[in-house]
Amino acid sequence: KRHLQQRKPKVRKMVLQMLDDDMPTACTTIEEVGSTGVGALTVAFIILVVVAVVFLAKATASGEQKRYYYCATYIAAFTALAYFAMLSGQGWTAIAGCRQFFYARFAEMLVTEPLLILMLGLIANADASTIGAAVGADVVYILCLYMGAVSVVTTVKWFWFLVSIIALGGIISSLARSFKDAAALRTAEVAELYGKVAWLTILVWICYPVVWLFSTGFASFSVSFEVCAYAILDVIMKCVISFMVMSAHDTLGQAVSTSKEIV
Repeated sequence: KRHLQQRKPKVRKMVLQMLDDDMPTACTTIEEVGSTGVGALTVAFIILVVVAVVFLAKATASGEQKRYYYCATYIAAFTALAYFAMLSGQGWTAIAGCRQFFYARFAEMLVTEPLLILMLGLIANADASTIGAAVGADVVYILCLYMGAVSVVTTVKWFWFLVSIIALGGIISSLARSFKDAAALRTAEVAELYGKVAWLTILVWICYPVVWLFSTGFASFSVSFEVCAYAILDVIMKCVISFMVMSAHDTLGQAVSTSKEIV
């Protein structure tokens, strides 16, 4: 017992020493977004505002399909608000490595990504529990990426990143299996539409943690390059995918009518 009591302080001291070694030094300067990054924020903001207005107009003029368009409207609108905040110099802080980190992006993701999952779930006609499970995994994924970004201890940062990847695997599994199986029970046209939209969504979703890895993680990308990369991914996920849904306006309307007739 005496031997164990003597070892405990030593172990505690070693752990604290390891944590102290990972602690960053105080920043004298902060790497902030440059003119290229500001340009990317501006272009993405304009695109998102225009897309939100277009989707809102389409939603008010649509019948059964308006639920898809309202999802797309709020996805684009909330993302546009986040970009406005970043353009205004708001929603950011300095993180380890003396980099500018836009936490406004993660606040936006907590709203828009569940809406995107909801829209895909509506297209596939997935049940509420399946959609809820995917949304829950998405919230875990986003929060873990955020916690990893603001962590000052390196080992803790990579732990959060690992958990986020596990959660992302759950999201992809839901989209590729559960949602797909539900979409297969609808018309062939809807199943084909879901397949195209879902796989593009999965591909883009995988790219987000890759950008995080080489920017916030390893600091290999500059802040401006990081902002440009995220802007491209956001336009694809929040605009292009929604336009793909809009292009199938008639198909979605026929699917809703068919479901009502079956019921």
